[in-house]
Formats: sequence, structure tokens, C-alpha cells
Amino acid sequence: MARQLLRCGTKYSVELSNLGNFTDRYMACGYNDDRTVEELLARAVSIPKITGCELCGTWHITEQSAEAVGKMIQDSGLQLVSIIPDYFAQKKWGHGAFSASDPELRQQAIRDTKIMMDICADLGGEIVTIWNGQDGYDYPFTTDYVQRRTWIQEGIKECCDHRSDVKLSIEYKPREPKMRSYMSDAASTLLMVNEIGAENLGVTLDFGHSLMGIENPAEAAAILKMYGDKLFHCHVNDNYGYWDDDCIAGVIHPIETCEYLYWVKRLGYDSWFSFDQYPYREDGRDALEEGIEWIETLGAVADSLDDAEVDEIMKTQDGVGFAKMIREKMFKKLY
Repeated sequence: MARQLLRCGTKYSVELSNLGNFTDRYMACGYNDDRTVEELLARAVSIPKITGCELCGTWHITEQSAEAVGKMIQDSGLQLVSIIPDYFAQKKWGHGAFSASDPELRQQAIRDTKIMMDICADLGGEIVTIWNGQDGYDYPFTTDYVQRRTWIQEGIKECCDHRSDVKLSIEYKPREPKMRSYMSDAASTLLMVNEIGAENLGVTLDFGHSLMGIENPAEAAAILKMYGDKLFHCHVNDNYGYWDDDCIAGVIHPIETCEYLYWVKRLGYDSWFSFDQYPYREDGRDALEEGIEWIETLGAVADSLDDAEVDEIMKTQDGVGFAKMIREKMFKKLY
């Protein structure tokens, strides 16, 4: 029987690309084999604890393929959790999508989002994730910060108004592919979300992106829940803090991951944990299975913590008490 991770329940999904081929600028052909959407879904289904999937627009689903892909998902038994429109992997977006100088490109980003919202609703999905990675800049004096943020805000608001039954969730990231992103951290993203003021607009907290931004993911989750209940979605992975390595979840920052899992439980988050790992040289399926085990193991540690003890440590800011508590919970079977 699968271990219970969070008191509020656990639902695991996977971004389908995690189970396929992975390229970088040195290995353009990739380190693994290319797979069709049907093959990726079959790999996801083969992992019993995965019950949902995320799709990336143009990679996995288009307006033309939506019906066929929807049938594949239905046949697989998985739940469509999110669609991520492709504003980042086509040449036309090289100078921005929602923030592009060309008004036609901005309108195209809005149209693409609305189309994916309609598809998401038709296929029983819950969220359209806005990861606008090309909306940013590379050099000083090359952008009008106010104008381009205004364009982003206006475009996302128009998408929110398109239909209220689909959630839009902005996934922030400090950099890459642009060297600096407008949606770079929890606070600035939350400011825009609250300024737009749409009930169906929130934030996706990617654990690795938060680390890249020198945030504490647990604190970022608390901020997003505290100021408007805007923590809509969670991506789990790990990295070394300076790049979006998308390593196996929990293996590099186990204590921070444990605290994060403790706090999302404490905050009452009850939606999906989507794995967004890119194990370039490893098999994606093996890495996903291992990532689930790490999240469940660290979640079990988080769930075993005594709230009164944690409250006392937080009240006194007792670093030694924290270290003892975590050591005993994590490593008690070793001694």
C-alpha cells in the first residue's frame, strides 16, 4: 500500500516530457530516445503512483491534435492536470510573448492561451500554466520595465476574462532562457496576480525555480497562501541553487524539501504535486519513480513531526533544537 504523505492527501502527476528525450546545447540529438505522446502516456501509466499528467503545447498537444490526444489520455486513465502553452520553444517568441514589442505577437500569445484554456476545459483539465520564459531581457537599458510589465498584465487579464472555469497559474523563474525574467520570484509575481485581481489567477511554485531565486520554497509557499490564497500548483524537483538542473526531487536539498512538504501540509494545500524533472543521462521513468520515493519518504518525515514541538522551536528560534529534531526523525533507524 502506498504511504500517505500529506494529511490533506497526495496526488502525483508528471509533465510528460520528463519521460522522453532530453537535449542540451552540446547534445542536440538528446541523451535518450524520442517518444510519441502515446508512448509517453504509457510510460506514465506504468508508474502506479502517477495519476495525472501535464502537457506542453506544440510538444504534446495542438488545436489540431486535441481530440486525438484527449482520447489517448482518457484511454490511459490519467487525469489531465495542466497544459503549458508554448511561448518559449518557437523562434517567433525569441523577443517575448506577452511582452513582445510587436502587438500581433502579443495577441497571438493571448489567442494561444485562450485556445489551450478551451482545450483544457474540454478534456477535463484544471489549470493552464503560464510559463512565459521568453518574457524578460538580457542587458541593461534594453527594456522598458513599466511598459512590458503592463503588456504582460493586460494580456494575462484578457486571458482570465476568457473563461472563469479554468485556472491560470503563472510559473515564475528567475532566468532562462532570458537572462532575467519579469516573472522572477514569488513576491513580484504575486503583486501582478493581485493587481489583476481575477479569482481564477494564481501562481505555480516550482521548487527548483524558487531555489534559483535564492528563495526558501517553504516560505514562498507561505507567502502565496497568506496573501490571497494564490498557491494554485506545485512542481517538485531539485537543483544546486544556481541553475534549473531539474534533478531528482529531494536528493540535493532534503531538509529544505522536508520543510516545504511540512508547510504545504500546514497551509492546507490539497492539489497536485507535479514532477518536473529532466534527468538528461538517466532514464526518465526510473528517475520519476525514485523522485516519488524521495518525496514520499521526506513527506513521511514531515508528517511525523509533532506540531507542538515545531511551534516551540519556531517560537524560540532554536537552531540546535531543529537540528536534533530533524536528525532523529531522518536518521533514527541508523542508530
